[in-house]
Amino acid sequence: MKLQQAGVEFLSGYFSTNDRRNKTKAAYSCDLAQFQDFAGADLALLSLGGEVVERWAAHLRQAEYAPSSIRRKMVVLKVFCSYWVRKGNLPESPFWRVKLSFGRVIQLPRTLTEREMRALLSQARRKHSLAQANLRSIPGRRRLDLPRQYRVIRNLALLDLLFATGMRVGESSALDLQDFALQDAVFRVQGKGGRNRLAFAVDAETLQIQREHLEARLRITTECPALFLNASGGRLSTQGISKVIAQLQRDAGIERHVTPHMLRHTVATMLLRNGADIRVVQEFLGHSSITTTQRYTHITKEHLVSVLRKHHPSLSLRTESRA
Repeated sequence: MKLQQAGVEFLSGYFSTNDRRNKTKAAYSCDLAQFQDFAGADLALLSLGGEVVERWAAHLRQAEYAPSSIRRKMVVLKVFCSYWVRKGNLPESPFWRVKLSFGRVIQLPRTLTEREMRALLSQARRKHSLAQANLRSIPGRRRLDLPRQYRVIRNLALLDLLFATGMRVGESSALDLQDFALQDAVFRVQGKGGRNRLAFAVDAETLQIQREHLEARLRITTECPALFLNASGGRLSTQGISKVIAQLQRDAGIERHVTPHMLRHTVATMLLRNGADIRVVQEFLGHSSITTTQRYTHITKEHLVSVLRKHHPSLSLRTESRA
């Protein structure tokens, strides 16, 4: 079997038996295609040995790929090889005889300050209030202005939901109407890697915003089951959500670029600063490993040290002793 055929059959077989998103399949397909271009699509699967893997890793380093990107591509290739070992087409995985090291990668999450987060939420609420006031001031136009009115409450609901629940942008885009149980104030989230979870709206204001959005959403006639709609009545994409957040960022006067994922990082960091148990935050974010959640403790430690340097009583005691 040639490498190209093996890649096609792997993508078809592996993803038919694994609960993974289309986005994950697209990423696997892209990484495998890149490897095929390097090794040669006509390379026999049985010729895929450790030396090919090592040359691929060296090539990626020379191309100055980030260690995290190289690690991801190697994981994809490793899953590919393991699949064909299980199928009996490979006697052993080439990774069994290869030891690769990419260095330790610690990428601290980018977060918003409390002031920036407050400014974003205030801007979305302000736009919603203005839209409501304008709608009330024009008699007989309520149905005509429904699409615009919907987008305003949708944007507020999106921003508030991302911050309130820490959802990933893909998770919020994938929400359907049936995934929101208003009475229980809970969202059913299709998590990363097939790890589904429940996200709770614990704040009364958040629940009110989500209720208002749901009422506006149900007044729109469309066959699309998505909870959040775009201007055409289809599912709002991850790119669409990113544009909504970026526009609110500009309108709020925040100079640096804000992404939906930064809201997730921000709420996680604030939860830890406010004393939430790290395992609760792990469950809240839907992390499979607590090691991922521990990235946020680096930021909370920096905050702790900063506060201590300003307010620790030893500073004033030393000043008085010198006097």
